[in-house]
Amino acid sequence: MSVLTRDEAQTRAKLLDVHRYTIALDLTTGDETFASRTVVRFTARTDADTFVELKPAELREATLDGRPLDPETLEENRLPLKGLTAGEHELRIDAVMRYSRTGEGMHRFTDPTDGETYLYTQLFMEDVQRVFAAFDQPDLKAVFDLSVKAPEGWTVLANGITTDLGDGQWQAATTPLISTYLVAVAAGPWHSVRTEHRGLPFGIHCRRSLAPYLDPDADEIFEITRQCYDRYHEKFEEPYPFDSYDQAFVPEFNAGAMENPGLVTFRDDFVYRSAVTDTERQTRAMVIAHEMAHMWFGDLVTLRWWDDIWLNESFAEYMGYQTLTEATRFTDTWTDFAVVRKAWGYDADQRPSTHPVAPEAVEDTASALLNFDGISYAKGASALRQLVTWLGEKDFLAGINTHFARHRFDNASLADFIDSLASATDRDVHAWADAWLRTTGVDTLRPEVTRGDEGTYTLRVEHTGSRPHRIAVGLYDQDVSDEGRHLVLRGRLDVDVPQTAPIPVGKRPALLLLNDGDLTYTKVRFDTESFRTVTDNLSGLPSPLTRAVVWNALRDAVRDGGSAHRGATPEPPLSPTAYLDAARAHLPHETDLAVVQGVLAFAAGYVADRYVTPDQLAAALATLSSLCRDLIRRTEDGDNPGLRLIAVRHCISVASQPDTIAAWLADGTVPGGPELDPELRWRVLARLAVLGATDEAAIAAELERDPSASGQEGAARCRAALPTEEAKARAWEAMFTRDDLSNYLFTATAQGFWQPEQADLVRQYVPRYYQDAVALAARRGPAIAEAAGRWAFPDHAIDEENLALGEACLRDADPIPALRRKLADQLDDLGRALRVRQA
Repeated sequence: MSVLTRDEAQTRAKLLDVHRYTIALDLTTGDETFASRTVVRFTARTDADTFVELKPAELREATLDGRPLDPETLEENRLPLKGLTAGEHELRIDAVMRYSRTGEGMHRFTDPTDGETYLYTQLFMEDVQRVFAAFDQPDLKAVFDLSVKAPEGWTVLANGITTDLGDGQWQAATTPLISTYLVAVAAGPWHSVRTEHRGLPFGIHCRRSLAPYLDPDADEIFEITRQCYDRYHEKFEEPYPFDSYDQAFVPEFNAGAMENPGLVTFRDDFVYRSAVTDTERQTRAMVIAHEMAHMWFGDLVTLRWWDDIWLNESFAEYMGYQTLTEATRFTDTWTDFAVVRKAWGYDADQRPSTHPVAPEAVEDTASALLNFDGISYAKGASALRQLVTWLGEKDFLAGINTHFARHRFDNASLADFIDSLASATDRDVHAWADAWLRTTGVDTLRPEVTRGDEGTYTLRVEHTGSRPHRIAVGLYDQDVSDEGRHLVLRGRLDVDVPQTAPIPVGKRPALLLLNDGDLTYTKVRFDTESFRTVTDNLSGLPSPLTRAVVWNALRDAVRDGGSAHRGATPEPPLSPTAYLDAARAHLPHETDLAVVQGVLAFAAGYVADRYVTPDQLAAALATLSSLCRDLIRRTEDGDNPGLRLIAVRHCISVASQPDTIAAWLADGTVPGGPELDPELRWRVLARLAVLGATDEAAIAAELERDPSASGQEGAARCRAALPTEEAKARAWEAMFTRDDLSNYLFTATAQGFWQPEQADLVRQYVPRYYQDAVALAARRGPAIAEAAGRWAFPDHAIDEENLALGEACLRDADPIPALRRKLADQLDDLGRALRVRQA
């Protein structure tokens, strides 16, 4: 397939003005393909040749201004349009398109619970070409008229309000000007809940089998939606620009959600079949807020080319967290951001594949797809939070509203946005953008505390890096009471880095914490006394966000023990076992669910699984198991069910002996609760499979009990985790040979396959992985390539042989870009893990 280059897109944008697409889809032609007829009306500004993109199973007919085009001239995904003259033109395309099972294009899913079928589109980047012919680039906006023929009894959803014309025919309202990648259709026997807010139709939709789980949460989802909608209208002068707001929870969705105007699609994992924590509900609310922000950032004003992805994602990320904090009951969202999202950004920014938030140029669409990562989301949002701290919210919002007014229903670039900001302030935002958005890497701040002649102290912040920072420095003193030792905030100092002079801090605080409040994007280190204080009293800090900053610093200290750049290494690094000891000492006293979940996830998924040596693994799991049992005992009174649920989940995942969790499964409950819902039952069974304490008969019985899509995934995960040669061979064949697994079933199988406890059993598959993954990615495309690189990679094999095999693959095997990027990142993490062990 030919990928679109930046130069080609600029040339075509100068040539064409696209006015209208009229699209007719027939979804009644069978299980494998559907009919797609497209009429495109456009103007050529000069005489020239160009092309239109599509990826058909069959191109039946094409005409340009009534003149037939030869279908045989279609080369890969490009149909040439030769001899265009200046003026108006009409292109007609009649094609047959394939349904997808990988979440790309028109995805088709049959619910194993009731046999009902659902379809939805995901047209991002280049996948519109799988559904209809298009001049597929973001700066050729047009209006869209869409009609759909669907089976009787189905509902069709689209960007605009849809009308049932009878006999399975549906017509969607004409859209305003939008980009091709934002067109959306979802069709099936949806369960729908509808309401109105301020005269605008709101709807939420899911598979019928999920109706019993969506309905109890409908009020919460609508409340969050209304609160965010109202808050955005307080912030933005431009009103919501579309005719309705539907939110569809769809199966086997690759991303968290997609910001299609008027029809946001979410992964239907957000319809909770089993118990969840309040932090998980907060995550769903944040995604709702994030996607609604896109209606302005991305949909109303759209990037001109993919080098400005951050104009979409960084803004939606920042606005999602900030608006949720301001407008809803979830007032501590920045703590979750610090623990989960920011760590994602820090990790991505220290790999060889790092890139600026706003790269100077992204050469083609394949390269652009790789930049939807922790930098474009988390680092970009962190940069915006720092910008608001430096600029002030009033000027920031004034600049944003100028940007909307200048570019509504149009496209814009970084330069356009910075010019809009500059119109609202006297500050040099162009220099700020150069320092923050055009550079790579993570700065590091270290405190230098100096004692003066009279026993008072001064602070100088040592700065490694190039960006300016405005930070708060927290000064904490020890307080001893009947309830134990606590840290009390004496005050915060506002500090601009680089500094011009040392700052007096008075008497020596027990803890001096840089970036208290987490307002900037940087690593922080501790002076000796402060490090001793957090080691002894981390759980005594009063604010969960402050504790999150400290936990991130400890996480960095462990990871930086494996830094390939010795100048970035702390003195000395924190050992993996020391991190586990800190978690063991302080998490039993932690009250914030996001902090508990984030620390346990890093402790189990990285420290235990990768950073400790094989002979330390049993002790690491024992430490985590003991910690989880403490949390379970602490929550026996039922006052904190979310904390108890987190503890139970992790207790299952780190179990080294099967007896306790097998008894839970047999009894259907943890003593004192909770009862084992489907998610917990599959979690227990998967761990028993790893430990060799269950078999195929038990997995089949559980699948009969829960035949849902989630149950199918659970069974695939358990079967791949069974510690037998036969089970591993079957799982490998399913992933890398048969090509019939959907994206979700592939991921579930991959998650079960590699287990640290089964290293000897799967050793033979490590060298096979690289050859088979390259071939698989070439056959099945970017979505499966990403899953193969993320989930099927042998990340348990922390050894030089695995590293050498991977480096040889990147050097010699020519994997497609999506797989190459994932492999490069995985191999960098593998090398870091090796260095952490050696440190």
